[in-house]
Amino acid sequence: MSFPWAQHYTPKHPFMRYMDEKLPLPRFVYNAVGAGYPVPRNLNYFWNFGVLAGAALMIQIVSGIVLAMHYNASAVGAFDSVEHIMRDVNAGWFLRYAHANGASMFFIVVYLHIFRGLFYGSYKPPREMIWLLGVVIFLLMMATAFMGYVLPWGQMSFWGAKVITGLFSAIPLVGTTIQQWLLGGFAPDDAALNRFFSLHYLLPFVILGTIILHIWALHIPGSSNPTGVDVKGPQDTVPFHPYYTAKDGFGLGIFLIVFTGLAFFAPNALGHAVNYVPANPLSTPSHIVPEWYFWPFYAILRAFTSDFFWIPAKLLGVLAMFGSILLLFFLPWLDTSPVRSGHYRPVFKKFFWVLVVDVLVLGYCGGSAAEEPYVMISQLATAYYFAHFLIILPLVSMLERPLPLPNSITESVLHGEARESAPFGAGGTLSLAPAE
Repeated sequence: MSFPWAQHYTPKHPFMRYMDEKLPLPRFVYNAVGAGYPVPRNLNYFWNFGVLAGAALMIQIVSGIVLAMHYNASAVGAFDSVEHIMRDVNAGWFLRYAHANGASMFFIVVYLHIFRGLFYGSYKPPREMIWLLGVVIFLLMMATAFMGYVLPWGQMSFWGAKVITGLFSAIPLVGTTIQQWLLGGFAPDDAALNRFFSLHYLLPFVILGTIILHIWALHIPGSSNPTGVDVKGPQDTVPFHPYYTAKDGFGLGIFLIVFTGLAFFAPNALGHAVNYVPANPLSTPSHIVPEWYFWPFYAILRAFTSDFFWIPAKLLGVLAMFGSILLLFFLPWLDTSPVRSGHYRPVFKKFFWVLVVDVLVLGYCGGSAAEEPYVMISQLATAYYFAHFLIILPLVSMLERPLPLPNSITESVLHGEARESAPFGAGGTLSLAPAE
């Protein structure tokens, strides 16, 4: 399929011709994010969040490298080194707050990116590999964020490490051995801090490499779009640059306004005050919670309070917590509907919003104390979460009658333009009839 506006890269300057022959990086960039890359013409702002996630990752890498220059990965010096960064290092307070709040912003845009994919069916063929690599990125993010939360070595850092690594002890026969192997001892100490610091430094670069694969997999079938209809010809597309570079630039500006507002005016709003108390193995906090972006999964973990035959409740909770994420790997085969976009699936759309509310309820319960009624609500929300993916979604995809799809992306775009150009019906009243 030829695109008249998607011209091949043709360097004009002699040096650029030399570079194109020896190391064709400009050609690679031009074909990846420039005018040589055709993109559906109807993408909305929900398609900005992939770029925003990449920007958030780069903020984390740059700020993390500088912070690592001043950090002391030892049980004696970790907490004091963080205070040294905050008080003595030039702009250290800004780097630390940018890194801590950057993690929250990273998870916010990734969660929005995931739910966009769920609603618009971005996991459906031929884009299964993009989705699978995205779930791998999400798992790597969770591992990186957990180990980063341990590094300040406050009370919540220490006891969070104690609780989360203690989950592995639920594995029959080898669980305690695995926990001790991970920690390098019987409790979080110097060995655990050194390991977590090393991996926390390494994994962002692994995430970056996986993102490159994620984008590579995206460029093979091309981007999805809000209608879920495949590109039929050049009339359905526009060049990525300048149209979507401008749109992504606007979204990045909004992202940076929110991010800097959080870092400058409410830097500790998403943290926990107890983590400003040095780690003390002899004093357990009254309420141990992970960072807010883990709360839904923490609620699933705590939802299991009774043994099931010979299976301990702790093991059930661990299996359910990991299963709630691993379930996403099978989503392309659980939803068999040929229609991608939720806009044309009226039943699916209703259940999608129920799922969004369910995840928010799990998050609220995960951040609350492990007492009633939060435990019971967590159990009900956990049951619905698994029922949604394992029962409701397959049944809806088989039984639902989707709405008629537009014949092409261009048809859907022009349909909307016709509606906007004639907003009033006869007699000056608002016309609710669809534009022909």
